[in-house]
Amino acid sequence: MKIEKIYTKNTAYQKFEVLRSNRNKRYKYQEFLIEGVRNINQAIAKGWNIKSFLYSNERNLSDWAKGVIHSTFTEINYELPEILLKDLSGKEDTSEIMAVAGMREDDLNTITLSKNPMIALFDRPSNKGNLGTIIRSCDALGVECLILTGHAVDLYDPDVIVSTMGSFFNMQVIRVPETQKVLDFMAKLKKQYPTLQTIGTTAHKEYPIYDLNLSGPVLFMLGNETDGLSRAFKDSCDILTTIPMAESSYATSFNVGCAATVMFYEASRQRALTLS
Repeated sequence: MKIEKIYTKNTAYQKFEVLRSNRNKRYKYQEFLIEGVRNINQAIAKGWNIKSFLYSNERNLSDWAKGVIHSTFTEINYELPEILLKDLSGKEDTSEIMAVAGMREDDLNTITLSKNPMIALFDRPSNKGNLGTIIRSCDALGVECLILTGHAVDLYDPDVIVSTMGSFFNMQVIRVPETQKVLDFMAKLKKQYPTLQTIGTTAHKEYPIYDLNLSGPVLFMLGNETDGLSRAFKDSCDILTTIPMAESSYATSFNVGCAATVMFYEASRQRALTLS
């Protein structure tokens, strides 16, 4: 195992800094940072390409950290002073190890689906927390794939990854900036799953979510936090649905993360009933 010792903010260290803070550089290198026990464990378990570990040479590593480092093949690992590791960490309590991993290719043709899939599309997400929440909800409630469209918040931003609590590495998430590619994929899905419903979400009064039959193949389409679904995706929906608010409520809608979770849960609930 090759180990490089870093003592100052040299060229190698500066690369780690831009992987944390600079979206364009992340995509130039096709690499990103992973922090947190759950995230690192899941990344390894799900076969992500771990290229390096970063850890302090001034700290006694736990048995878990030692085991991860020695059992995971990497190209090179880096030892650095605690203060430099702290500067890289996005957590108050600095992680004992961080990982550098390779990105995966965004290819709709690599998606694998079951005979009765639940899929989600998030149109131009603009908030890191919402994206992280939705990835975690997808994982928790049986959504098999999440498609991100348009110019969106960076999927590989460390804040997005940390907020998923490991679910990031257990989900098929594909970025597709071109609207027409997504529409072509939806047409392909319709042929493969003739009963597939494409269901758009809206804050306006439309069909209540609990009145829809969600036990079959379904594609939920979630709109941008400010502008909602783009016209092209809204026009491609079979139906628009909403989550009714209590009559006494001042709130007129949930934010997109909460709304997605409610809708995924309702679909999951209905599917469980059909199997019982």
